[in-house]
Amino acid sequence: MPAAFNTVRLDKWLWAARFFKTRSLAAEAITGGKVHINSHRTKPSKEVKIGVIISISHNGYKWDITVLAVSGQRYAAKEAALLYEESLESHQKRQQQIAQQRENREFFDFGTDQKPNKKDRRLIHRFKQQDF
Repeated sequence: MPAAFNTVRLDKWLWAARFFKTRSLAAEAITGGKVHINSHRTKPSKEVKIGVIISISHNGYKWDITVLAVSGQRYAAKEAALLYEESLESHQKRQQQIAQQRENREFFDFGTDQKPNKKDRRLIHRFKQQDF
């Protein structure tokens, strides 16, 4: 993975590090206050340098990362993970949140997320037409 840049735009770096699918989504998150550099709100055009601490809130999760390398090109996920290092507390907190959501999904999964099939519709119609 060549790192020919000393600095790169924040939105481009977040896209290259695979936190967002597009640069425009990264820019929206930055302007919406979901991304902070060194605990300060920032703009999409802010230059990212090695050693900068970035806080990202996305899809209900939060990352606290330190920039290890700067790249403006998007690579495979394994290579993109080499651009940053996540803090231990952030990683543990996110893993606990994922485990909690998994438990909630298993506990509250009723299996009725689909439309009724033909047999179910017939039963519903019969039930509605019954006289009580």
